[in-house]
Amino acid sequence: MLRKTVLALGVLGVWSITVPHAAKARQAGRVYKIGVLSLTAFDGTTLARVVTEGLGRRGYVVGRNIVIEDKFADGKVDRLPALAAELVDFKVDLIVAGAAVAIRAAHDATRTIPIVMAFSGEDPVKSGFVASLGRPGGNVTGVTAVARDLAPKTLELLRDAVPGLTRVAVLTNPARPEHAEYLRVVQAVSPQGMQLQVFEAAGPDQYDAAFAAMTQQRADGLVIFGDVMFTRDSERLAELARLHALPSVYLHKAFVVSGGLMTYGPDLRQLLDLATEYVDKILKGANPGALPVQQPTTFKLAINIKTAKALGLTIPPSLLLRADEVIQ
Repeated sequence: MLRKTVLALGVLGVWSITVPHAAKARQAGRVYKIGVLSLTAFDGTTLARVVTEGLGRRGYVVGRNIVIEDKFADGKVDRLPALAAELVDFKVDLIVAGAAVAIRAAHDATRTIPIVMAFSGEDPVKSGFVASLGRPGGNVTGVTAVARDLAPKTLELLRDAVPGLTRVAVLTNPARPEHAEYLRVVQAVSPQGMQLQVFEAAGPDQYDAAFAAMTQQRADGLVIFGDVMFTRDSERLAELARLHALPSVYLHKAFVVSGGLMTYGPDLRQLLDLATEYVDKILKGANPGALPVQQPTTFKLAINIKTAKALGLTIPPSLLLRADEVIQ
């Protein structure tokens, strides 16, 4: 269902933001139209709300010179192409897209309107969004949250939390080619004597069978690779991990809030703030094709102590000291 989110006014509909007075003189008097295209909410908020907060920190004021059209797919990937087309028909001046599937829908809909990636779990070069990270070259720039280098770290953290870990289940999405690359990286760093068991789920209807197979193969820990579908279904995946008594680690905070053992991943708030910085630059005349794609520099560890106790685990003090958030 399409949802229009009004952020400062607290009602549904279209809302506005003012361009800073420091903007170039040629911008004066023009109302800019900004499209926001997103698949799901995260951390209890929406992409449109966070974009507004970021712009507000850069001097934008709701109500005058910018109109933002929020297109929210409510978790339904197949809705995104139509929503992207609506933004193009609305003749927006710029699109902010969150999650790789939304970026792809926007990119397929237009090669001329600037697109700012709020975050992307796919490699934007391999996905064809940009020519290179240093010089994108087209109408897309922004922030990537590629998790390739995080996969070994999540395995390391799980080993620290679960002494004697020997059989680690790895949940992948076969529709994501980069998961095969993540798996090769994890296999290369897994210690001798540890067995990695790979399980696939291409859709929510395959979760139950995947977790049943993990139990059958006596997995004693679970690493879930980053994926927009897994993030959308983080509450259900956390519940399944609890039901199957699997200490588990994922990338996004929603998973640990829902009862997963740990999360370790990019600070999404930081990524989104960088994205709104790019919106500001483009509105002031910057060429998106010349703005380098930025990568995360801050990563956060969260641990759910209640879940640890339910699993009979005692989290080592050294690991607790490294945590940015401990959920009791």
